[in-house]
Amino acid sequence: MQDIFDLTGKIAVVTGGAGLIGRQAVSALRAHGAKVYIAELDLDRARAVIESPGFSGVESVSLDITSEESIAVMAREVIAREGRIDILMNNAYPRTPDWGALFEDIKPESWRANVDMHMNGYFLCCQIVGEEMRKRKRGCIINMGSIYGIVGPDFSLYKGTTLTNAAAYSAIKGGIINFTRYLASYYGPHGVRVNCLSPGGIQDGQSEAFLKNYAERCPMGRMGNAGELAGSIVFLASDAASYITGHNLVVDGGWTAI
Repeated sequence: MQDIFDLTGKIAVVTGGAGLIGRQAVSALRAHGAKVYIAELDLDRARAVIESPGFSGVESVSLDITSEESIAVMAREVIAREGRIDILMNNAYPRTPDWGALFEDIKPESWRANVDMHMNGYFLCCQIVGEEMRKRKRGCIINMGSIYGIVGPDFSLYKGTTLTNAAAYSAIKGGIINFTRYLASYYGPHGVRVNCLSPGGIQDGQSEAFLKNYAERCPMGRMGNAGELAGSIVFLASDAASYITGHNLVVDGGWTAI
C-alpha cells in the first residue's frame, strides 16, 4: 500500500522554523522525506537548529515576513534552487516588545504594528508563494492559528501569575483562520490546498501556577508539547489530506470541547 504520508521529493518552507513549534514542524516534515527550508530573520538561530541532531539535509533561507521584498526574495531563492515550493507553513510569530500589555494599556500604534507584522505578514507570504503554486496547479499552505482565534481567553488561567493574553492575538489568529477559508475557496480550483492548525496551550517554560491553572481547566489535564503537533502538520501537508482544504484542525487536549 502506498504511504500516503510520504513527502519524499516535496519542497517545504517553514517560516519561523527555528522556534519552538517551527523546529518540530521542520523535523517532522524532514523525517517524512521533504526537503525543508527554515525561513528565518535570525539565520544564526536557523543554523544552530540545522547543526543539531535530526536536522540533516535541512537548509536555511533569510526571511522577514514584515517585508514584501524579503518574502519575494525568499520565494525566488528557494524556487531558483529547487524549482518550486510544494509546502508553505506560515508559523512565524513577530510581535512588539509590549506584546503582553493589559488591554487598557495597549497603545493604538502597538495594536496596528502587531496586526501588520503578523496577520499581514501571513497575507503576503500566502499571496507571493500561493501565486507560484497556482501557476503550477498544486501546492499546500498551512497557516498557524490558535484556539484563541475561535474562542475567547480564559483569564482565570493567569491568576497568581504575571502573564496575560495579548488582545491583538485574538484578532490576528481569528483573522488568519477565516483568511484560510477564503484562500481555500480561491485557490481550490487551481489545485492548491490551504488549511489552518490551531493548537491549544503549548508548554514553554511557564510558571508552576500557570501550569496548574491550565491543567485544572483542560480536559486532558495538562498543556500540550510542541512535538504533539508534528503528526497534524505531516497529515495536512501530505496526500492523506488530499481532499481537505479550508479546515481548521484544532489540537488542544479538548480545550474547546467544553
